[in-house]
Amino acid sequence: MLSEAYNNIEELVSIDDPYEVQTEVKRIVSLMFDQFDFTRVDQVFNDIYKLFHGNYLGYRACNTYYHDLNHTTDCMLVMVRLMHGAFVNGINFNRRDVNLGLIAALMHDTGYIQTVDDNQGTGAKYTANHIERSIDFMENYFKDRGCPSEDFLACSDFLKCTGLEAKINQIKFPSREHELLGKMLGTADLIGQMADKNYLMKLPYLYREYKEGGVSGFNNEFDLLKKTPEFWEFVKTRFAGELERVDRYLQDHFRTAWGTDRNLCLLAVEKNIECVRYILENYGSIYNCPGRRDLMGILGDIKRGNGCMRMSN
Repeated sequence: MLSEAYNNIEELVSIDDPYEVQTEVKRIVSLMFDQFDFTRVDQVFNDIYKLFHGNYLGYRACNTYYHDLNHTTDCMLVMVRLMHGAFVNGINFNRRDVNLGLIAALMHDTGYIQTVDDNQGTGAKYTANHIERSIDFMENYFKDRGCPSEDFLACSDFLKCTGLEAKINQIKFPSREHELLGKMLGTADLIGQMADKNYLMKLPYLYREYKEGGVSGFNNEFDLLKKTPEFWEFVKTRFAGELERVDRYLQDHFRTAWGTDRNLCLLAVEKNIECVRYILENYGSIYNCPGRRDLMGILGDIKRGNGCMRMSN
């Protein structure tokens, strides 16, 4: 159990170790079910691990360093935390739905992975249509393993909810539970990346992905950093609207699973946003001067001097 003074989410589980994340996911599922068959989730986890490492037949290794395997496992971890928080509130997903929620989280960014015969650029060139490509990958995967078509359709609906402009109320979910799971995946995708302790370090990679993928609106990586607090405001608006505030279930998860009333995921995001603001205020003129400093060097300086890292503890 955590004490009330404890607020560093990264110390709960090493997000840099996919297998440690997998173990934590299973522990959380066990808080909802005395007996749970992880065979299917384990198989998908192992296959996704192989896929991102270039050991899956017909595909290259992941070469997008923002949308990487760690982001995928971060998303899965937030997803199960959300499901558990909902469980605490009396929302009882059945075992099949928990399976599908975890599988969808594992597969939600497979669209960034290139096939072996695709040797031009990186998977970032698929930024605009990576959700459709992820759904295509998932459809082939499910067919190859004889999974029910209903399972594919459910996971397909969940993946559609990760689009930043997705109109979730236009998706015809077969049940209220599936609607919630879709909104949870859309929430987990955003919180998973923004609560990552490496989020700021990875922002230059995100800019490069956007540039290759033809995403407009950013002149350079500094411009992306400058607009990150604004993006967080957009995300909070999306949480309150399309995503129905399912993020609130995280607080119930941490209260019952870790003994703290703090929503440690959202606190981690706010810590990152605070650090962005600190950089903009104290290093902006240096960082925005081409050829002089990069973000990773600035973050190293801040960490050594404690800067925004200390301010957020």
